[in-house]
Amino acid sequence: MTTQSPPTLDVEQLTQNLYAEMERLGKSTDTFTKLAANRLNVQIGLTPKEAIWTLNKMTLYHFYPQTPPEQRKPVPLLLVFALINRPDIFDLRPGNSFVEYMVRQGYEVYMLDWGRPGPEDAGYDFEDFSLKFLPRAVRAMQRHSGKREFSMCGWCIGATITVIYAAMRPDDGLRNLVLLTAPLDFSNKEAGPFNKWLNTPYFNVDELVRQFGNVPGEIIDYGNKMLKPVENWVLNYLKLWDNLDNPAVVESWLAMNNWVTDGVNFPGAAYRQWIVEFFRENRLMEGTLQMEGRTVDMRNVKASLLNVIADRDHIVPTCQSVTAMDKFGSRDKLLLEMKGGHIGLMVGSGASKRTWPQIESWLAKRSQ
Repeated sequence: MTTQSPPTLDVEQLTQNLYAEMERLGKSTDTFTKLAANRLNVQIGLTPKEAIWTLNKMTLYHFYPQTPPEQRKPVPLLLVFALINRPDIFDLRPGNSFVEYMVRQGYEVYMLDWGRPGPEDAGYDFEDFSLKFLPRAVRAMQRHSGKREFSMCGWCIGATITVIYAAMRPDDGLRNLVLLTAPLDFSNKEAGPFNKWLNTPYFNVDELVRQFGNVPGEIIDYGNKMLKPVENWVLNYLKLWDNLDNPAVVESWLAMNNWVTDGVNFPGAAYRQWIVEFFRENRLMEGTLQMEGRTVDMRNVKASLLNVIADRDHIVPTCQSVTAMDKFGSRDKLLLEMKGGHIGLMVGSGASKRTWPQIESWLAKRSQ
């Protein structure tokens, strides 16, 4: 009978591992101390730009071109985000910025910032944003660029606003329309928690608007996070904790956290309209949505259409976009399903390799 001798300890390797772990712990402790003292901050929206137009709280930005004039696309691109959160998500940080990517591809990029509504803005509704404010921003862009035709990209509620504009102003120069995770069809009342929550008789939207005027961004943010409470309030911070020694991960986490927590109040009249006329009554898809005394008819949309959806979108289920395709009057239209979530679709680790190139490739062929 033979006995196995105990394994030989590699003291040198153990020592190296110990020193490496102590170094990692030291970096993590230093980062945690700075975070706790609010001494770490990451700026977002850093691609160079200029404000070319303002109205009330709104600002239209033009990003400085980064390619020679002969390499630029002749059709400018206007970016429109939702009424909640800041539009800086289009330009999160260097290396993870859709704006930066498109500018380097030769596009003249403009971005509309709705601003932060005050109590005096509580009466603004979707007609104001889609058919009064957005057209003025478009005209300012046309004057600045010297081009009548343009492309427009709307994200989330911003996509809904751009669809209304495209349906009601089909002859104002819009050549291409790109929609990102667009909430359009609310007929499936079982699709996603929001449909269930907001359609219950216990959700009194009139009282909410009466109490606040503008619905606070904190309430909107809380509702979004409740869709995935464990992921948002536990796993999100565990990821940060596990990577305190990794500056790249910490910087990325801080950039996204800065954007998420910088909420914008939802103008009261627009919020009530969003809940009642869109979520509950589905007027846009039913053909009963009235603005300027006319029906908002999606069959009037003439622009080439790219509708991008995310397969793991828990905020705007894919059915809210897919079923709308047949309603558009565009002859040239494409539904593109990508991997990712509502936000990760455009700023996740794979966005620059998957989503952005596909959008740019589609747009480039229609921007000559």
